[in-house]
Amino acid sequence: MLDLRQLRYFVAVAETEHVGRAAEQLHISQSPLSRQIAQLEKELGLVLFERDRQRIRLTSDGRVFLAEAQALLTHAGRLENLGRRLGRGEEGGLCVGYVPDAMHTGLMPAALRTLRLERPGIHVALYGQQSAEQFEGLRQRSLDIALVQEPPAEDDPDLRSALLLEDPLQLVLPGGHPLADKPDLVPADLDGQPWIAVESSRDPAWRDAFVASCVAAGFTPDITLDAAEPLTALGLVASGFGLALVQRSMVRGTAPGVAVRELPWHSGSARLWAAWHRVDLRPVVGAFRATVLGTAPGEPAGGGIGA
Repeated sequence: MLDLRQLRYFVAVAETEHVGRAAEQLHISQSPLSRQIAQLEKELGLVLFERDRQRIRLTSDGRVFLAEAQALLTHAGRLENLGRRLGRGEEGGLCVGYVPDAMHTGLMPAALRTLRLERPGIHVALYGQQSAEQFEGLRQRSLDIALVQEPPAEDDPDLRSALLLEDPLQLVLPGGHPLADKPDLVPADLDGQPWIAVESSRDPAWRDAFVASCVAAGFTPDITLDAAEPLTALGLVASGFGLALVQRSMVRGTAPGVAVRELPWHSGSARLWAAWHRVDLRPVVGAFRATVLGTAPGEPAGGGIGA
């Protein structure tokens, strides 16, 4: 059985790469800390660190072990907190992962307002994470529900998902651009224009996917800048650097200097999914999931609620 104290010691040393600094952080002396790390390695039959006179470094096995140890400690902390809350007669809390789209579409705030009305005493912890991190959180049970840009694999044995909403993409361009007031835009109008590509996922092929979607719609963008997220793209458009496709929820009430146009012939959209573990540990988790799924229309995927 792993000793959580030893794991905390290991993580502290691994993160600082220095026994002395880790000992100060843990408020213990260096000798017992070194002994605990050596004992952990002996029990595991695994070399976690490469040691020399200058510094201490994780081995390749140590890096793998570190990721799992951090996840286990996160879950242990949440479990301890849950036990204390249950001991006080409370329902326990909720741990919710999300991507920025969940906030600026209004879906997350709406779900939280409903939860506050129905269960005013419940504690909610929010974690802004990428989709892959959230899926791992669901598997480790450190998250209760995840709001992500793409669903888990359909054949995932542990996770289920449902499409929450599709946020149509709209054209944004500088207010003084010649196309800003053109009555009917056609694909040829956008061909060769300077474009700002907005990163839509952590998939390395996201840029190729963006270009392919434009070509399929009938025009080829001249990409001059990449933006990590939509708000950055809007700022670049307002400064006159080019055109961009941004989801409708992001362009409501945009600042002066940006024109917004519908493109009926372009069917692109940004999607938002809910994902969760197939086994609910507490009734409040299923109740909150139902609240989230009721916030916006969507078709279930990967088995839906009852899978």
